[in-house]
Amino acid sequence: MYACSPRWSGDWIAESDLRRILSQLSDKIVSAPYGERSVGVNYGLHFTGGEPFLNYPLLVRAVELAEEYDIPSVFVETNSFWCANPEVCEERLRELKEAGLDGILISVNPFLVEYTPFERMDLAIELSRRIFGANTMVYQLEFYEQFKRIGLRGTMSFEKYLEVFGLEGLRWVELIPMGRACYKLRDLFRRYPARYFFGENCRSSLLRDWHTHIDNYGNYITGYCGGLSLGDARRLDELLEEGVDLDERPILGFLIEGTLGDLYDFAVREFGYRERDDGYISKCDLCLDIRRHIVLQTSEFPELAPREFYMRLEDF
Repeated sequence: MYACSPRWSGDWIAESDLRRILSQLSDKIVSAPYGERSVGVNYGLHFTGGEPFLNYPLLVRAVELAEEYDIPSVFVETNSFWCANPEVCEERLRELKEAGLDGILISVNPFLVEYTPFERMDLAIELSRRIFGANTMVYQLEFYEQFKRIGLRGTMSFEKYLEVFGLEGLRWVELIPMGRACYKLRDLFRRYPARYFFGENCRSSLLRDWHTHIDNYGNYITGYCGGLSLGDARRLDELLEEGVDLDERPILGFLIEGTLGDLYDFAVREFGYRERDDGYISKCDLCLDIRRHIVLQTSEFPELAPREFYMRLEDF
């Protein structure tokens, strides 16, 4: 969804920005249902990426700041690439818990296991359950059980996964048809002409008030709409008070107040966009392809950020 890639620049969020953002979030975070020290995928605050353990000292500092601001239900998401040595893995998990981390989400799926040996995920889960107990989330547990069942060691290509489990094996995955999936996994989906999506818009996704993200550049992103910034989260209180000026962010205007057909007509008229011959797998696919086409020609739309997102959509 966010075009993560080793080819991105290492633009880690500055500690000063992290503090500014967390201080403004501190009274807006809803704790998980079983209390401020419990966790849930759509509750509390999660540190993610990319992969947050790539900069472990920054992750520890982020957890300390969240604790300082009394933010509830704080957890981290990880692909476990770093969990090769049991002693180091346990030491880091315990240090994070002592710093104030409430829980952990360990990602397990056919796409991550292409690059991260499964035994590292397995070790991270074992140690996390020992340290965080019920606050250990495995996302998705069905894939973890699949890989355990066949005794997987090392990595497995996605092609091999399909050979072993077939498309039926993917029935559990929350494979949201947006971001890089639109380009790399399009053969798994049925495709439609652009006009099929012309009457739709993204109002509910862009204005929703749950499971929102803030990237390392300070962009406030609602839903999972990578590359679409509603504003600067370092000025979150001001953004919430004044709202989004759609005259200054007209692409958002099309998606919130208009339709995808309006955005399509604008892109054709102003930037020479042409419909893709092989169709679109979702409204997000159409929207993203239009936005990408525009970004490659101009930097005049501040809502199309970060720009590197659009440059990394086809990276492996």
